[in-house]
Amino acid sequence: DMAVRHYTLDFNLSTAVDPASTVSGLLSIFHEQELTETIHDTDGHGYLATFVGKNVTPSLLNALENKLKVLLNGNITRIKKLPALLRGAKVDRYWPTADGRLIEYDIDKVVYEEDSEYQNIKILHSQQYGNILVLDGDVNLAESDSAYTQAITGSGKENYAGKEVLILGGGDGGILAELVKQKPKMITMKVIDGCKKYMRKTCGDILDNLKGDCYQILIQDCVPLLKKYVQEGRTFDYVINDLTAIPISTSPEEDSTWEFLRLILDLSIKVLHPSGKYFTQGNSANLTEALNLFEERLGRLSCPVDFRKEVVCVPSYLEQWVFYTAWKK
Repeated sequence: DMAVRHYTLDFNLSTAVDPASTVSGLLSIFHEQELTETIHDTDGHGYLATFVGKNVTPSLLNALENKLKVLLNGNITRIKKLPALLRGAKVDRYWPTADGRLIEYDIDKVVYEEDSEYQNIKILHSQQYGNILVLDGDVNLAESDSAYTQAITGSGKENYAGKEVLILGGGDGGILAELVKQKPKMITMKVIDGCKKYMRKTCGDILDNLKGDCYQILIQDCVPLLKKYVQEGRTFDYVINDLTAIPISTSPEEDSTWEFLRLILDLSIKVLHPSGKYFTQGNSANLTEALNLFEERLGRLSCPVDFRKEVVCVPSYLEQWVFYTAWKK
């Protein structure tokens, strides 16, 4: 169960060098650290050796860097020591951004974990961001991320007093906690167990009761609910879709999430009051192809809509995030 620190010294050379003679010049450093050497057959494609030891220290990288500069005598165009990767640890600190970059978070413990009927749910504690909700391996929301809640509810420009609001998803309770302050007529939403106990900075005590003066929380799938509202002719002043980000895949025919997104979009606009607004998250601002595809979908709905977008920095995402507002033409 022991975690391993993986250190990397990354460098570029201006001209090719003989790997074997260079490595032989470094052997004294490896031997000082009592590392065992194994040379691997690369079938003529370069040189590969592994050095294994129990008590390797960061000073090894400093010694290697200094020795390489002497051995290669000005041939190094760039050299950099990378932070250690911690492998095999009990708590996973590495989570990718939506655009595929690896982020190391300052996560020190798993607060909660559950496999629900729909997804794997983790709540992890970060020293910087507080508790972070991770759904199916995607960083969803941290207690630090009030910017997300503000953006998906209209960035403080909307008046929810006396309005009918439908929240799709929003299981962390952040949107609900924000909106009830404005005394809406009624909010309907669904919830994720675990958040009411471990995401208190986000949801406060709003998830402690499934029903309040101006809200009700439904523990059910939203698609049958939306279809029921369409049949009944029920409409809402605001529909806030916090179910899923736009899929990263740009091949809708190969990704069922796009089909789910299209269905939710279509049903949401159908239950929207003629003067109502639809809010949703998009995805990383770097994923321009996926965002463009989503905007094309908005243009092909059965009920025509206009839309605008806003780019917001969400602290724990460590990337710029796009949010959309749509309304009936």
